[in-house]
Amino acid sequence: MAFARIDGFSGSAALARLIAAGAFFLGANAALADGCGQPIQPGRHEFKVQSTDADRTGVIFVPSSYAGTEKVPVVFDFHGSHSNPVGQLKRSSWDQVAEKEGFIVVALQGSLAGAFDGTHAWNVPLVTTQEGGLDEVAFIGAAVKAVEQAACVDRSRIYASGYSGGGRMLSQYICSGRSDFAAAGFVHSLRAGAPVNVDGQWKPDGATCAPSRPMSIIAFAGEKDDANPYAGGGKPYWQYGFLTALQRWSQMDGCTGDAVTHTVGDVTQRLYDTCKAGARIAAYVYANGTHAWPKTAPAEGMMASASSSSSQSGVVQVASVVKASAFDPSVDPAPRMWEFFLEADKRNIVAEAAPAIMKTGTAVASDCAVNGDLQGTNCSSQPSNMRRSAQGVRDAL
Repeated sequence: MAFARIDGFSGSAALARLIAAGAFFLGANAALADGCGQPIQPGRHEFKVQSTDADRTGVIFVPSSYAGTEKVPVVFDFHGSHSNPVGQLKRSSWDQVAEKEGFIVVALQGSLAGAFDGTHAWNVPLVTTQEGGLDEVAFIGAAVKAVEQAACVDRSRIYASGYSGGGRMLSQYICSGRSDFAAAGFVHSLRAGAPVNVDGQWKPDGATCAPSRPMSIIAFAGEKDDANPYAGGGKPYWQYGFLTALQRWSQMDGCTGDAVTHTVGDVTQRLYDTCKAGARIAAYVYANGTHAWPKTAPAEGMMASASSSSSQSGVVQVASVVKASAFDPSVDPAPRMWEFFLEADKRNIVAEAAPAIMKTGTAVASDCAVNGDLQGTNCSSQPSNMRRSAQGVRDAL
């Protein structure tokens, strides 16, 4: 049996004591198996995870609100090629969102050497040809288990986000059938299997992508991305375009109907809202977006107030369109993904409850159960907690 362990949370005496006691080996006693009851010093900590083929490294961020007494969500943040965990957190700002919202962030490090000192890349199954890579799928799985044991974590609320090569790694991890993540986000990186040429057209190879279940995903792409081209082409590992990948995910998630689209300025949202098991797919395409992590500045129209309508009628018209479509393109991907994850989580609860409701004959108001109380007002039959009080995706994104 392969064991997973976390070592080296610098500055955390409580964790050091637990590590010395061997508490982070899989198979530790039940009292410590879920990591609850032990405080962890807030902030960033470097750590090591014992995987199947080597000790691997990463960074974990613990918010100041963490007390170790209540189970919290976790977001895994996967760096792009020629980067590292610290660089990725600087790029994505997931740690800032975590501090505000009270969850843990884990940024793992790929096994391949990057082009610059101190940087790394992922050994993505089926597409990476560089020698020296380790088993990344085993590493990610071991890291998830280790974090579950080291911290007080809600195992049903572990999410993942990947940028560029990290998103390609995340895509293939999910394609391999691993079910650790409740929902996932992709920035300039969405894949749906290895590329294969069929009758002169590049498509995802269905044999290389078999998710364990329908999964809610949110993805971002730039039409001027020259690293992972929006329309396809580029390096051998890429080839098929973003919309092709998105369409394939809609098929794998069992979505029905076409995506609903909204466009504000140079940003277009596509939303598949009727998929199996409560899954949904949201996509954001930046007409002027490059391969850089989107940092969209608020458009002038969104900064205008209604009181300025007499002198800025055109501006107010733009603002009214945003309100009507409930689509705000000015939010950075990390907070946008977080709101999406909360909504996906809420839908999972409804999907899991549905069979029991059908079996017992319990009636649930359709607009409460299906819409999930999008404005944050609690349905009478639902307890008040963060999983059910999040804004709906259209309001949040």
